[in-house]
Amino acid sequence: MQIDFPYHVDSRGRTAETDSEEHVRDLIEQVLFTAPGERVNRPTFGCGLLQQVFAPNGDVLATAVQLTVQGALQQWLGDRIQVESVDVSSADATLSVTVVYRLRRDGTRRTAQITGGI
Repeated sequence: MQIDFPYHVDSRGRTAETDSEEHVRDLIEQVLFTAPGERVNRPTFGCGLLQQVFAPNGDVLATAVQLTVQGALQQWLGDRIQVESVDVSSADATLSVTVVYRLRRDGTRRTAQITGGI
């Protein structure tokens, strides 16, 4: 078992735990939502997806986010996952990121989808 992210206390009053597959999903969220420079001892960690809130939405943004997300996931989680595809779509004021990956441990194929308003 792994500590669940974001950190919280479960119904028993203990640190919440999660299984290893969900832990990898949590790690993906950490990479995507952490801005480079945010972590003191790892200044290059993350891809800064939240910083895109102020960027004009469109095809150019979607392409830039796709390259940034794929590169960050390969750099920081390449020992745990194999990224098969990153699909970024923008519609109106919403940016959706879908990551298809395989767990290196057992080859299980998973999908993580993150959607947010921009």
